[in-house]
Amino acid sequence: MSGLTRRRALGAAAALTSAAAVTAAVVTPASAAGRGHGHDTSTGPAGGHDHGAPAPFDEVYRGRRIQGRPVAAGEHHGGHHGAGYAVFVDGAELHVMRNADGSWISVVSHYDPVPTPRAAARAAVDELQGAPLLPFPAN
Repeated sequence: MSGLTRRRALGAAAALTSAAAVTAAVVTPASAAGRGHGHDTSTGPAGGHDHGAPAPFDEVYRGRRIQGRPVAAGEHHGGHHGAGYAVFVDGAELHVMRNADGSWISVVSHYDPVPTPRAAARAAVDELQGAPLLPFPAN
């Protein structure tokens, strides 16, 4: 049995896809760090590249109170998507998720990854344009 079989073709395609994904993962963090809304780029208390939970924040941004803090696994509804971190806009939880490349997205600005949960909260306030953040149903 010689020649190209369906199994070999699928194996080659899978290998190429994996190689492309690894290459994209290596390139993406640098580009993601430069992307966003020009806001907070620190990931930890010292502003370094700490892979743990980002530092807590509590501020008023464009007249809206935004807060973020690390949480225990069962403390909020976000579960594992927020990587143990909760974000709130005017007291309503903003569901956030950490991507594999370390960037963050929210339910409000899902297609615009930002470097930190603080930047995700600010991007959500920008997108909401004064509208209230409504609760996101769990199921």
